[in-house]
Amino acid sequence: MTDTRWGRTAAVLRRRQEDRGPSGLSLLPWLLMGLGALSHLISGDAANPWIGGLGLLAFNTLYIAIVMRAFHEHTREAPLTWGLLAALAALTFGLAIGYGREWLLLFPLLGLAVGAVVRRGRHLRRISLPLVLAVAAVTFWRDGWDSFGIVYGTFISVMVTATILALDETVRQLRATREELARTAVEKERLRFSRDLHDLLGHTLSVIVVKSEVVRRLAPRDLDAALAQVADIESVGRQALTEIREAVTGYREGSLATELDRARDALSAAGIEPVVRRSGPLLEPQTEALLSWVVRESATNAVRHSGASRCVIDLTGGTDRVRLTVTDDGRGPVADGVPGSGLRGLRERVAAAGGTLESGPAPLGGFRVSAELPAETSEPHEGEAPE
Repeated sequence: MTDTRWGRTAAVLRRRQEDRGPSGLSLLPWLLMGLGALSHLISGDAANPWIGGLGLLAFNTLYIAIVMRAFHEHTREAPLTWGLLAALAALTFGLAIGYGREWLLLFPLLGLAVGAVVRRGRHLRRISLPLVLAVAAVTFWRDGWDSFGIVYGTFISVMVTATILALDETVRQLRATREELARTAVEKERLRFSRDLHDLLGHTLSVIVVKSEVVRRLAPRDLDAALAQVADIESVGRQALTEIREAVTGYREGSLATELDRARDALSAAGIEPVVRRSGPLLEPQTEALLSWVVRESATNAVRHSGASRCVIDLTGGTDRVRLTVTDDGRGPVADGVPGSGLRGLRERVAAAGGTLESGPAPLGGFRVSAELPAETSEPHEGEAPE
């Protein structure tokens, strides 16, 4: 157990280090390249050693300030950082022109600072090329062609530093994007499951409640009829269990014909006359699945809330659009205060599929739910569904 705890702690620390990425400390050891200039001062060969010493101290100070600011996005893009970088460049060229020799090794350090700040884009191209050309001019003037390695080292320090840091930044951005996509996928799956659970249990429990009331009324005078209703309750319960399992695994596909039959049975059991009309071509499975949820929710609301005596389900399909209207002569459902459930959840689903869903009082009284979706169709199918 202790090993497991230590393993988890190490994993957390490693992950935090990966998230932080490199820091300015990784570029500080390169300051050792300035030891040649320091040795030149100490040996007494340099003219005006005090000026050279102050210049070297200022160079180190500016370099440290720049590389420490370059690894934080909000300070890297700040005008102060660019001002410090310009000052470092001016100081480096001044020291190199004034002293030459070992002081030319400050140019690769300038390249590291430039690469850490600029990293990518047009600024890198606009700055790196003039910088390398200027370094070449100064080094060839002060030390001849023997200093070509310094020019090459300056170019490499700019480009390699910029490339490595840009790649590291890209990797961290991709990792953050991947984590965000994973969180979004989890949220969508939770929302899908909550909608499915609401729609499945809301409809099924309403049917069970209605049939249980029928059993209570029939039991004293017609035991056989009551037992038949009990068998229906058992069948509904088993079907609900199967649908919940399918919803959990994500493999449930709604069948519109089956849902229309269930809606008819549920409405009849509640004493509501069902009228089902269907015309137009057959629909694609994904369209039928979404319309099945609309039928289920609308029929459930009619059974639970409307107090209606008649409910009409009208499905009309065309080559481009399909329209489903469920109208009853009752008072309609109460306001649904739970976000993401009921009609509100259906409205989001339909909108995600490129359709619209409207609900409210019908023009001639009662309550109406109307859904319209884009449809891909095949063979025609007309007529009134049998009751």
